[in-house]
Amino acid sequence: MNKQELAKMIDHTQLKPETTEEMIDTLCQEAAENNFASVCINPTWVKKSYQHLKDTDVKVCTVIGFPLGATPKEVKAFETINSIENGATEVDMVINVGALKSKQYDVVEADIQAVVDAAKGKALVKVILETGLLTDEEKIKACEFSKKAGADFVKTSTGFGNGGATYEDIKLMRETVGPEMGVKASGGVRDYETAMKMIEAGATRIGASSGIAIINGLVGESDY
Repeated sequence: MNKQELAKMIDHTQLKPETTEEMIDTLCQEAAENNFASVCINPTWVKKSYQHLKDTDVKVCTVIGFPLGATPKEVKAFETINSIENGATEVDMVINVGALKSKQYDVVEADIQAVVDAAKGKALVKVILETGLLTDEEKIKACEFSKKAGADFVKTSTGFGNGGATYEDIKLMRETVGPEMGVKASGGVRDYETAMKMIEAGATRIGASSGIAIINGLVGESDY
């Protein structure tokens, strides 16, 4: 895999609460210069990022129900619609982790479906499982619900929870969803070696703020 191919698998990410306008400007410039798949930013920065990147191949990705996933499905649906109206073409939603762990499976399914329906035909949907909080059985359930709802990807982590992407989790997620869905490794992917391990396990997208370090084979500084 060459540098350009790897770059097209990376969502160049800046999700910290203290993110400034200047940091978004830098993120978008770096994404355009390196031809990353997308920038992944909080919804408040979608419109600005779209203006930066509308004449490039870089997509605008945002997060829904982030980082806890504990907002009602109606709020997540509205957030999705609003983000798409502002220029997002990819949305990464956090599942209702508490509902999953409570075995309220109908709530989890409806939660994912609400975002998929809101984004249908307008944006890709990636479902963040927050794997560091889940048992293997819960990870499998979340993957199955995501696939049933028609989501495009399953994703490991927000980067703000316990743990991040692991080889074992990516492998399990890939085995569960099969070859037709995307799998995104996010959380703790800071360098080229780790990124390649995730791809080997079945990841088709990498979420990281260390995208430049990854494609240059260097060690990055940040988790998310």
